[in-house]
Amino acid sequence: MSVITSITVGLIKFVEAIIIKLGLGGVFFLMLLEGMLLPIPSEIVMTFSGYLAFYRLLDPYSPYVSVVLLLIVGSVGDLIGAWIAYWIGKYGGDPFIIRYGKYLFLKPDTIDRTKAWFNRYGDLSVFITRFIPVFRTFISIPAGIATMNFRKFSIYTLSGDIIFNVVLIYLGILFGSHWEILSKYFTEYSYVGIAIFAVIIVYLIVRVIRNRNRNTQLNK
Repeated sequence: MSVITSITVGLIKFVEAIIIKLGLGGVFFLMLLEGMLLPIPSEIVMTFSGYLAFYRLLDPYSPYVSVVLLLIVGSVGDLIGAWIAYWIGKYGGDPFIIRYGKYLFLKPDTIDRTKAWFNRYGDLSVFITRFIPVFRTFISIPAGIATMNFRKFSIYTLSGDIIFNVVLIYLGILFGSHWEILSKYFTEYSYVGIAIFAVIIVYLIVRVIRNRNRNTQLNK
């Protein structure tokens, strides 16, 4: 068994144990942790919970009431976690980069570039990244650093969460007791997200280098 497979199996068992023991409260807790950037995959939380909710294994309510409650609890939990990450970026972002950025090869002007980038693409970025595993939660930090309008941040985050969670819950219902089959595809989907993110980073690095070379030539 590979390391990645072992981690995936461990996460599934952990998620199952929390949700079975705490029900909707467990879903809220896990989604809150995910929103706070902790490695809790909502793909597993919401598909497993969707299966339990529809087949009346999550709470005593009817299937449809249970599914609606699950959607609300999961989305709100993730939103509150995203708020915490946003505030960390807003109130701790600048000093953090100035103090610790050198260890990550970041410079203070990174703050200004991040804010400028969000002024241009911020709203759309916050919404779209909610559909990309792994990086769907990390967008909250730069949104806070860029001091994105909190109301807009909340609306775009919650909207993306609701759409994403509806899909996950439906998949959980569709696959039923075989929902764990989806974990394999979620892992592969995560790799795609990572690959896209890596391409974007490489593009930005190349762009910065080109701009520096251009400025150097102009100053000669």
